[in-house]
Amino acid sequence: MNALTLYELNMMVRDAIEIELSDEYWVQAELAECRESRGHCYMELVQKEDGGNTPIARASAKCWRQTWQVVQPYFERTTGQPLRTGLKVLLKVYAQFHEAYGFSWIVTDIDPTYTLGDLARRRQEIVAKLKQEGVFDLQRELELPVFCKHIAVISSETAAGYGDFCRQLSDNPYGFVFDVTLFPAIMQGEEVEASVIAALNQIYSLECRTESVEFATATEQEQTSTNGEAAANSTLYTLNSKLSYKFDCVVIIRGGGATSDMSGFDTLALAEHVANFPIPIITGIGHERDECVLDMVSHTRVKTPTAAAALLIDHLKAVLDLLNDSQDRLAHLAEQKLITYHAALNTLQEAIPRLFSIVKTRQEARLDTLYQRILSRIQQRAVTSMAESRNLEQRLLTALQRRLTTERHRMEIYEEKVHALDPALLLKRGYSITTFRGKAVRDPLSLQKGDEVETRLALGTIRSVVKEVRGEK
Repeated sequence: MNALTLYELNMMVRDAIEIELSDEYWVQAELAECRESRGHCYMELVQKEDGGNTPIARASAKCWRQTWQVVQPYFERTTGQPLRTGLKVLLKVYAQFHEAYGFSWIVTDIDPTYTLGDLARRRQEIVAKLKQEGVFDLQRELELPVFCKHIAVISSETAAGYGDFCRQLSDNPYGFVFDVTLFPAIMQGEEVEASVIAALNQIYSLECRTESVEFATATEQEQTSTNGEAAANSTLYTLNSKLSYKFDCVVIIRGGGATSDMSGFDTLALAEHVANFPIPIITGIGHERDECVLDMVSHTRVKTPTAAAALLIDHLKAVLDLLNDSQDRLAHLAEQKLITYHAALNTLQEAIPRLFSIVKTRQEARLDTLYQRILSRIQQRAVTSMAESRNLEQRLLTALQRRLTTERHRMEIYEEKVHALDPALLLKRGYSITTFRGKAVRDPLSLQKGDEVETRLALGTIRSVVKEVRGEK
């Protein structure tokens, strides 16, 4: 029995893998382990069964220093987080088998757009669904009323954020008076969605009750009107204006917390309710770093509850400033316009020659600068291309040398196998080969009495004549 050494067997495995798995492949996996050592990154990849945590596939992967120094900063810039255990990643790999260290996948690229996590992936799916429905931007198409003072607040009644919001409004330095109505809701945990939707429905039901009263009034007007179309238009205007009167906007507020606590605000049902709500909704449910789907579809998103109060105060302050400014400006607007236009014409008449000279000088300088930049870019590109060419040449030379070494070793193995099957070795062990007419005799019944045969031994040959033929029965 001719046994192989472990090295020979591993070399055969290596050759088989290099031949059969010579391409690079994109693979989806979860990081069970990720560690960096001496500039290299060593990973343990797993795939878990759907809906469970039991791994159904596992493999080792390595990202060598030269590749790791490129993909790591790009991944962190794109995703905002480093590679870590538990992340789902999309890797570009090729197979490698080492005689001493076994099999592993070698990472050549990482797609950071795939690594979004379950929460971010769900956010994207919800946003895509809302955009498909055409409701994603509906809130931003609404306008805050000029005098936005009647505020419906959705928050926890005992939340510090709600108290801060009310104090900010009541203690404003301009003496503005706000009418705030609280609609209590759970702002953390699994009941967030149902609780906030219930509060929105309660606010909407108050608007609807007001609407029904105004509709009845409009119906009475229609009965006394001789123009049915005009009466219908009047009804619609009355309904819309009354809806805007009960509450000018809705404010959903909550203090900051862990990112996981924000998951209740990342649901499709809640986002659809907010996006389709008929009056503007302001959200202040997290710190600056937290942005949920609710923030994306709301009319305005602010960082904190106090920032929401500041927004409402600033809105009224801007209206007040606008009224004050308008009062001062209206009387002098026509005179100021005439003076401004006359001065502008005189200035333009005097400045045209000088401006032309300045523009000409600037354009010439700009062209010179652009020429130098183009020349510099061409030189940089030439240097980069030469470096890339040298790098590619070195890589090709290394790969060729490695391939030649592999093939040379393969030939040595084949040579040893051929040598082991040499018939001369059998003759040296005492065996002989009998031939008739140049062909080896395997069946004595193929010979006849009187045939001349030749027997080859290790040290010579014997010619003999067949006197008797006997075969096994």
